Amino acid sequence: MKKDTNTRKQATPPPPRRLGGNTILDKIVTDKRKEVNLIKSIIPVSQLERSVLFDRKTVSLAAALKNSSTGIIAEHKRRSPSKSMINQNGNVQDVALGYEKAGVCGMSVLTDAKYFGGSLNDLLLARSVTEFPILRKEFIIDEYQILEAKAHGADVVLLIATILTRAEIKAFSELAKNLDLDVLLEVHNEEELQKSIMPSLDMLGVNNRNLKTFEVSLETSRSLSKSIPDDFVKVSESGIGSIEAIKELKSYGYKGFLIGENFMKTDDPGESAGQFIDNLLKG
Repeated sequence: MKKDTNTRKQATPPPPRRLGGNTILDKIVTDKRKEVNLIKSIIPVSQLERSVLFDRKTVSLAAALKNSSTGIIAEHKRRSPSKSMINQNGNVQDVALGYEKAGVCGMSVLTDAKYFGGSLNDLLLARSVTEFPILRKEFIIDEYQILEAKAHGADVVLLIATILTRAEIKAFSELAKNLDLDVLLEVHNEEELQKSIMPSLDMLGVNNRNLKTFEVSLETSRSLSKSIPDDFVKVSESGIGSIEAIKELKSYGYKGFLIGENFMKTDDPGESAGQFIDNLLKG
């Protein structure tokens, strides 16, 4: 890919959204700002741009979902604030290979260390053994993290509407598109959806998990489905553990289904994903 030098101008970023509470999400974002500021002082953007993966041709997750009969995006996740330990034994390369063999559309890799036990190294390791689209799942609050994603082999970045202003969503998504990265924008309610709709997004994801209470309800995906324009690939996230749930959500126009704990809580996530997909196709 030819470098677009305009993508690294590092224009004055919009002011960050201030979260004014003591929820786990507030704590995660506060810690993430400190973490990113420290890493930026150690690893300059120029070093990220010299990565051998920075000019790698990316693979579109949105396109894969449009052409898929299953729409499964399988996740690698060791732990979470809501479930504590999920799977500390799974080798990320083995999990990635297992998912690819199972026939998933793409893989989501958690890179947050403190709360989810992930790392950018997990992203690199998954990329080293697979060809399918990989999503960097992270609490992105700075353009720097999008450059990190590109430098570590990601094809897709996640933006979370509840922690970003509209100006940030626009700036971050446009940077990602200039880097040939797909953008999955995650929302939890109608207000977040309406502030977020813009042409620089590829996929609109509805997270069925309330990030403040961590309660899960598929009604969130059902209720927001009609408000998502057909221009975007609809993705349902969290709480999807059955074939019946996917069949129902498909009737609401969803093409993608992010599944993590349902696979990762087993001894062999790849085999679990394969069995799930086989049963889905049989149905």
